[in-house]
Amino acid sequence: MTTIERLGVIGGGLMGSGITEVGARADLDVVTVEVDDDAAKAAAERVETSLRRAEQRGKITEQDVAATLERITFTSDLQALADRDLVVEAASEEEQTKLELFGRLGRIVQKDDAILASNTSSIPIVKLGAISGRADRVMGVHFFNPAPVMKLVELIPSLTTSPQTMERMQGFVEGTLGKEPIEATDRAGFVVNSLLVPYLLSAIRMYEAGYASATDIDSGMVLGCGHPMGPLALSDLIGLDTIRAIGISMYEEFKEPLYSPPPLLDRMVDAGLLGKKSGHGFYPYD
Repeated sequence: MTTIERLGVIGGGLMGSGITEVGARADLDVVTVEVDDDAAKAAAERVETSLRRAEQRGKITEQDVAATLERITFTSDLQALADRDLVVEAASEEEQTKLELFGRLGRIVQKDDAILASNTSSIPIVKLGAISGRADRVMGVHFFNPAPVMKLVELIPSLTTSPQTMERMQGFVEGTLGKEPIEATDRAGFVVNSLLVPYLLSAIRMYEAGYASATDIDSGMVLGCGHPMGPLALSDLIGLDTIRAIGISMYEEFKEPLYSPPPLLDRMVDAGLLGKKSGHGFYPYD
């Protein structure tokens, strides 16, 4: 089996830029594709900002920053992924968007043993595999935010993912990236979000019903339960649109009322109040 040395990332947002940084810091040749040149430039700035922050904290040197950036190419051309050993899709959490991307990737990526992976939080992996035309080499590889810091990676094989593909990804995540993988079945939410999202939605319902202020709800979980961050602040960090999309996907699969996004969440997303990335959610951000 070919060693994974050439990484492709689709999407340069919060998760995509983090995965890009993780790969480049692990000495991989990385190509990151965005929707247009402006978005590609923004992704490059996002990665450099993160690296400079790590430098300021003494985690890496200035030489490390320069070497890491040299290993990354940012582009708007999906064809640039043709020679990749692994492509991780980290586009928006919309099923149709991901299906279209995997259909194109199946034709673009040239290596027979190349792995196509999705960083989806909830969309069925088996659908992405089927449309790609190489279902045995498609699986979920779910990183957590911020990807350069968080050690966990969920590995999600579908019914059609081959054991060889799963074995390669376990070795890659542990050996090359230095992360800790756990295996999850191909069900909406996987392990972490199946537990986390109902908790976050419950906190939003509590705030919506006027039980307590956002600050008091978050303080209650931080000071009373030892959580590092309250549920509403965490929702802002993840992105309210992402939480809503995961909730919808989980509700469609399981029909469990606790998974259904509350009306307040729908209104906030419609208003563009997406959390930290938009500058305002349950809290304001600079």
